[in-house]
Order: sequence, then structure tokens, then C-alpha cells
Amino acid sequence: MGDGAGLQAGREFWEEFYQGRDRVWTGNPNPLLVREVGGLAVGSALDLGCGEGGDAVWLARNGWRVTAVDVSATALRRAGAHAAEEGVADRILFAEHDLAQSFPEGEFDLVSAQFFHSPVAREDERAKVLRRAAEAVAVGGVLLIAGHAGWPSFMEHRHDVHFPTMDEVLDGLAFDGDEWRVETADEVERVVTGPEGQVGTRSDTILRIRRLR
Repeated sequence: MGDGAGLQAGREFWEEFYQGRDRVWTGNPNPLLVREVGGLAVGSALDLGCGEGGDAVWLARNGWRVTAVDVSATALRRAGAHAAEEGVADRILFAEHDLAQSFPEGEFDLVSAQFFHSPVAREDERAKVLRRAAEAVAVGGVLLIAGHAGWPSFMEHRHDVHFPTMDEVLDGLAFDGDEWRVETADEVERVVTGPEGQVGTRSDTILRIRRLR
């Protein structure tokens, strides 16, 4: 699922991304995660591409035992500091992984991939990682995948990037229909603010899929 050059490119890209600013994200959890996880029984969770730890900290505050992974050491240091500030560091294991090369061991009651997009990912890399993520879901557990459905409305010059549809994500997972049940398949439009204060809308997709056996 990639070679050494791909691994280095991904790590360098995300290190530069996080080192370019003292703080990239707000520290708040993704709203779609909160919406979809709020009613679930707590247990073990795997947060893929955890960034600066907003989702992992929220999950830990709400009783989950969390393994949170990212390819960026800088992001992980910030996430660890955030967890310590919130008093939940003992409930979160942070680990550095390029998920195209290595994956955390074990099974989890929740595996979350929130906006798991990368401009340096190789073709089909995202789908392969999500298939591996599905293998890590325990029986009775949930795979939660949120993604962008397109660019923000205020972007005039849009890069040539394909955002997978929900059907494409499901096709890529190649599930046995008797083994999994789609509980949520939703597209949500939200108000977003750009880096220069532009206000617009952006559509996101959310899939919540439960493993039955």
C-alpha cells in the first residue's frame, strides 16, 4: 500500500502542514462525530488521522478508551498536550502511523475516519485504508466515515480533486451484505468560514455502518 518514498512524502507533507501554524484546528470535536456517537454505548475507539486531538479528547471525556493515530509527530505532540490539559491523557494512547504502511493492532467498538482526505495519497490508498479500518471493527461495533462532498462555495479556483461519494465509499469497502448494516448515510450542508474570513457553505457526507457478525 505504498513504498518508502510514498511514506516519506506523506509524513513530510503533514509535518509541514502542522508546523506552518501554531495551531491548525479549533480543538473542538467534529460535529458529525458528536451527532453519530452520542447515542452509542461507550467502549474502545480508534481515531484515524487524529490531528491535534479534538475528536480523541471528546471521546475520552465521554468515557471511551481511545487509540488515536496520525502520521505527523507535531500533530501528535499537540494532541497529547490537549489531552493532558483536559485531564484525559490516561484514557488515550497516541501512536504515530502512516496508515498506508502500518495499522494499530486490535479490535475496537468504534473506528472513526473523519475527513480522511490527503492530497498526497496514492490512487486507491484511501479505500485500502478504510477496508483495513473495517477489519478492526469488533462485532457489534461501528465504522464511522465522514468526508467532504465538494469544495466550499466561496472557492473560485478549485483543484482537480475527486471527493468520493457515499456509494463509492461503500463500493470500495466491498462489504458482505449480511455482515454489515448501514445505519446512517447522510449528506449535510454546513456554513464554513475561509482563511480570509469568507463565509460560504460546504457539503459533507457521513456513513455509520455497524458490524453484525
